[in-house]
Amino acid sequence: MATVRAAVFAALFLLGFSVPVWAQDVTLISQDETVEISGTLLGFDGEYYRLDTIYGELTVDGSGVKCEGPGCPSLEDYVAELSISGAASMGEVLLPALIEVFAQKSGHALTREVKDDSHSEFILTDRVTQKVTARFHIRKSNTDEGFADLLANEADLVMSLREVRENEAWLAREAGLGNLRAAGRSRVLALDALVPILSPGNPLDRISTPDLAQVFSGDISNWAQLGGPDAPITVHVRDSKAGLGQAVEDRLLGPVGKAITADSVRHLSDQALADAVVADPFGIGLASVTEIGNAKPVALSGRCGFALGAERKTIKTEDYPLTAPMFLYLPARRLPKVAREFLSFTRSESAQLVIRRAGFTDQGVEEISINDQGDRFANAIARSGDEIGLAELQRMVQVLGEMRRLTTTFRFETGSARLDAQSRSNVAQLAQALESGAYDTRRLLFVGFSDGEGPASANQAIALRRAEAVREAVTKAAETANFERLDMQVDAFGEAMPMACDDSAWGRQVNRRVEVWLR
Repeated sequence: MATVRAAVFAALFLLGFSVPVWAQDVTLISQDETVEISGTLLGFDGEYYRLDTIYGELTVDGSGVKCEGPGCPSLEDYVAELSISGAASMGEVLLPALIEVFAQKSGHALTREVKDDSHSEFILTDRVTQKVTARFHIRKSNTDEGFADLLANEADLVMSLREVRENEAWLAREAGLGNLRAAGRSRVLALDALVPILSPGNPLDRISTPDLAQVFSGDISNWAQLGGPDAPITVHVRDSKAGLGQAVEDRLLGPVGKAITADSVRHLSDQALADAVVADPFGIGLASVTEIGNAKPVALSGRCGFALGAERKTIKTEDYPLTAPMFLYLPARRLPKVAREFLSFTRSESAQLVIRRAGFTDQGVEEISINDQGDRFANAIARSGDEIGLAELQRMVQVLGEMRRLTTTFRFETGSARLDAQSRSNVAQLAQALESGAYDTRRLLFVGFSDGEGPASANQAIALRRAEAVREAVTKAAETANFERLDMQVDAFGEAMPMACDDSAWGRQVNRRVEVWLR
């Protein structure tokens, strides 16, 4: 009997990590008994086997082979297993709520078993056959440990409050898990935002993003520097392994090359952070918008007068600069069918309602009428530079006046032409809507805007190219859409409608955007 490389009927991935202790040896034999592969069984999803072999990690179609050995799973009694590990704030409420509604809609009864403080098991039982079809395991820890579990082959999905780090992505590639930075390897499950919080007695009601960064880096250390009393500022943050604490570094301090001050006070939970700020009259923290507790939230402002709070629509549009997407990361391997169905469910309208009821910001598209954007248009007039004349402002009002803005907005990574994480998710969401026919016979206008750095004519040209690039990305992603029934146009107004001041990296990044308008 010949033993050949499984490239005959399998996909090959190199694997550099040890296999789980529960794995056992098996041999897969082709139906005509001319080909066999031996190795350690890493997993079986009801359709495909995953083996660690002398050739590396192989994925083999179970319909073409028979399995021999002590580790062979029972095909009749197969139960899908899905392990999800990472950020506790996602595993506490959000994931359980989504699993519960998914079970209801897929014809399953759901049983929850709490194994310990950090581990719960969700058992899905078919309502008709009364057979257990799947077990979802959730391990609540932090983002760092979630990626560590994935690398150790102890998790299938990672709950993350930040994007994957470069070293984690490198280790994942070495482990045969694929490029976690590539499209399809992550999805935004829900949206969060980082909100400055103070003790209720602190009179400050807004702070500029540059000042906030200097406070958290330690460059501003006394309230007198912000117009307050002569008292030292105490900075409260999450522990260094928590995704929320790392998001502070990525979203607030990363653009200016700073790090959190060594004098900061670290907390092991979001609630502990909020409680500490409430009790500290001279303290300040950055908290999840869902975990403010009794602390006082503070709006972000610019030195030129703009101010924005973290509200549902400003988070969806990313007009609020410190949005924080909540990710699910998945490896480049085949997941069980029920897991794939669950991931598809998380993008449905039903899932968006669950996400909102759980206290987070969903990704459901909302329309914003022109009447609700009076402040934006007033700012466009008040802040327009010498190069933006009345004629261009009139053209903008004429073009957009009879349309409605969608909350779907596209922004770019700092110093890059690459869409940021939330915007990449928006591409998939909008493409899915186009494929479903949601915008058939209607007009979608992709409108480019820019910051005010440089000549206005150059900024408008850049904004137009960005709008064209976004339209192209959405068109490419909407593979089954009927474009004969769609009217997708582009336009650009450059620096004509700023959302923030151009005096900081954050303000310029907020202003560089592509909006989607609908008629």
